[in-house]
Amino acid sequence: MGRADARRAAQGRNRRAKPKAKKGGIRRFFTWKKLLGAFLGVCLLGILGFIGLYLYVDVPDQGNAAATTQSNVYKYADGSVMARKGAVNRETVKIDEIPEHVQHAFVAAENKTFYQDSGVDLRGTARGILNTLMGRGKQGGSTITQQYVKNYYLSQEQTVSRKLQEIVISLKVDNKMDKKDILAGYMNTSYYGRGAYGIQAAAQAYYGVDVGKLTVSQGAYLASLLQAPSQYDWAIASAGGKELVQKRWAYTLDNMVEMKWLSPEDRRKQTFQQPIKPKPLPGVAGQIGYFINAANDELIRKGVDEKELAAGGWTITLGIDKKKQQELEKAVKNKLTDDLKPDVRKVDRDAQLGAVSVDPESGHVVAMYGGAGYTKHYTNNATRADFQPASTFKPLIFASALENHAKTQSGVPITPGTVYDGRNRRPVVGGTKPFAPPNEDERTYGRITVQQATNNSVNSVFAQMGADVGLDEVKKTAVSLGMDGSRMDVQPAMTLGTMGASPLQMAGAYATLDHHGRKVTPALVKKAEHGSQETELPDPIGSQVLTRNTADTVTSVLRGVVNDGTAKEAIGNTDYQAAGKTGTSDDNKSAWFVGYTPKLVTAVGMFGEESKGGKQVTLKGTGGGGRVNGGGYPAKVWAAYTAAAIGDNTGAKFDLETDLGAGSGPANTPPPSNTPSHTPSQTPSQTPSQTPSQTPSHTPSQTPSRTPSHSPSRTPSKPPETPPASPPTAGTGGNGNDGRPPGFEDLG
Repeated sequence: MGRADARRAAQGRNRRAKPKAKKGGIRRFFTWKKLLGAFLGVCLLGILGFIGLYLYVDVPDQGNAAATTQSNVYKYADGSVMARKGAVNRETVKIDEIPEHVQHAFVAAENKTFYQDSGVDLRGTARGILNTLMGRGKQGGSTITQQYVKNYYLSQEQTVSRKLQEIVISLKVDNKMDKKDILAGYMNTSYYGRGAYGIQAAAQAYYGVDVGKLTVSQGAYLASLLQAPSQYDWAIASAGGKELVQKRWAYTLDNMVEMKWLSPEDRRKQTFQQPIKPKPLPGVAGQIGYFINAANDELIRKGVDEKELAAGGWTITLGIDKKKQQELEKAVKNKLTDDLKPDVRKVDRDAQLGAVSVDPESGHVVAMYGGAGYTKHYTNNATRADFQPASTFKPLIFASALENHAKTQSGVPITPGTVYDGRNRRPVVGGTKPFAPPNEDERTYGRITVQQATNNSVNSVFAQMGADVGLDEVKKTAVSLGMDGSRMDVQPAMTLGTMGASPLQMAGAYATLDHHGRKVTPALVKKAEHGSQETELPDPIGSQVLTRNTADTVTSVLRGVVNDGTAKEAIGNTDYQAAGKTGTSDDNKSAWFVGYTPKLVTAVGMFGEESKGGKQVTLKGTGGGGRVNGGGYPAKVWAAYTAAAIGDNTGAKFDLETDLGAGSGPANTPPPSNTPSHTPSQTPSQTPSQTPSQTPSHTPSQTPSRTPSHSPSRTPSKPPETPPASPPTAGTGGNGNDGRPPGFEDLG
């Protein structure tokens, strides 16, 4: 063996003699064998635990849903009982009474594999348990069998133990019962909204027929409804809710085709059948029905499960003050309904009024008027948001101008003293689209301050101010104050309040002004208890959404409307300080007054709604008069109620941190050129001409640059003998492209 071979042999001996390195650290504990063993051990324990649970948990001898249904108790703010509601509207029907196409619709909507599965969706259940553990609320899927077990044997609470019980009982029920009986139980115990439990009650509530007469389309709607009964109820659903339920309705029908329960030809023939209007439940006449429905809707929006609420056992305390409520109802009777003669005048049958009164310090609704009575007029006029708020929107434009430090087209900061051109049909400068709105009665004004324009509700000034601020910024401010942005089309006509809004929303916006810019979201419910558990509700008083200077300046300006403006006749010269704004909408279909004192905010809206059919109609002629202005019936109701609600406590003063506006000193007199362009008619044209007349005259400056030097006084507006300002030249005014409804005329 040579030298090289000897060296290699020695190296080999050294390698063999070298000890193996030991596995150190954490790797010793996590070998693949140990991990596999641990996993299998956990699986074995889980299996054994589930077997034990399966043996331990029995199917209850009888269901508990009917036995545990209790009344909900509704109380006034002082703790006295307002009402008890708990009668369950349910009628159980046999599976043979339910048409097969309706049965298939429910399976298609909720659980396509129902006829083949074992009664449990393990993946959906695991997701539901995980979401429960992580505090994500009611998420995760369930089979029809599981939902039936939850409805009939268990409860709606979301706990891990209840979910495990549901799994075991569902497996046993699936083995024990026929699938048709399970489906019948599910359809008979589910909650469909409108107080209806079970498919028979739902068929009557939504289509006015017995279950055996439901069509394929109607069955698909009721099946789709179960996912979110309140959100998908056609009578009260938002535009988004209606779109969602129609998509789910289509999804249900498409699944029926997929499962070969409906032919493609029959699917194409299906059209969405809108449900009938809800029928008021018995025992909730007068304002009480409005209170209960509004309180329930509010709790559901704030996270209370609709099915838990419907099952009963709740004690719900509202902020309604019995004395103030009585005074509000009395004011409506004395100042409006006593004037109406519905048997003589058709227009009097069409007049509706809604009102909401809010304590700005607490944010609670202390009084509410929803209409003639829940059993007579189902829609709550206090919460409906389908009528235009008109000129009550103008203070929000001014608030946006102050908040954004906006300037006029000539660069002048917008304040109560800033001068604008108040000509009738003056074309807006710098806007997104051509826009030249009419003033009330086609009245023209010359150079006019923001304070005076607010007092007299001058449309041309606020249309220009909206362009100066920027319509998107105006919308942001309005939404921050509680208005519904989904109803606001960013078009020039929005400056005249053409969106939909409710008295509740407008009361919240003005309460935020009264609360110096801190957001007030009016809340009807003060406290909600279920058994020993009190539901945590959000504070109605939120964060600062306007600076105090902005809010207080707007309040100061709105004091001028009461003292020297459109509300002076109905409210002026009170023993208490007040601020507010009138509004009258397109074709006089709505009239408003939203006003406040340092301690109370109240929005009163009057609406023209056809007594049969429900479409919006004019209020002209109501009470035997002419046009219904915001300074008429609404302001009179507001004044009568506010005086009674305040009582002897008239000494409260607005604590305003501003030296601007009517509230900081004597109100300004109207400018010398405040003159009508013609003798106003008692009944203005319904559809003002979109093409302005070519009357020659001088042309005032489009962009004011200075404040008038005349001395302010409390003297109300008197139009002097001066020639009218010229109308805009052809092609610069309203041409139908400004986002206004055809024939739109805001009457301030």
